[in-house]
Amino acid sequence: MIPIKHLFHINSPVEKVFEALTNSDMLSNWYTSIVNGEFKLGETIIFEFVNFATFKVKVISLVENESIHMEFIESDYPVVGHIMKYDLDKNDNKTRVRYTYEGFSEIDDSYANMNYSSAKYLESLRQFCQTGIGEGFGTKNYRS
Repeated sequence: MIPIKHLFHINSPVEKVFEALTNSDMLSNWYTSIVNGEFKLGETIIFEFVNFATFKVKVISLVENESIHMEFIESDYPVVGHIMKYDLDKNDNKTRVRYTYEGFSEIDDSYANMNYSSAKYLESLRQFCQTGIGEGFGTKNYRS
């Protein structure tokens, strides 16, 4: 398998970044405007990208203020079984985010598209945590 990996820093406390990753209301500001479900181990979360796609993920690992890992369990796209990981730690008074997306067997157009999309939403996460304004899909700040 070939993972997508991103490493970056957010000038916000790790607690705030973790909350932005695990609170449906906050996620709707920086990721996609419709998020349903509770971020608890074993629970299903639904991310809806209106008129585009819906993804259902299961929380497979959750350590408060340290990490959240989710597995795609349902989608119209060939991502079922893929794993998305956010691992956090403190570094130089910032939150270091290690993002990993696992499940690709080759570096093809699907991989390239997900790599770009991941980076775009990770930057939206950073902006949301630092300024309170993200660029979630379907929000007024979204850049298409």
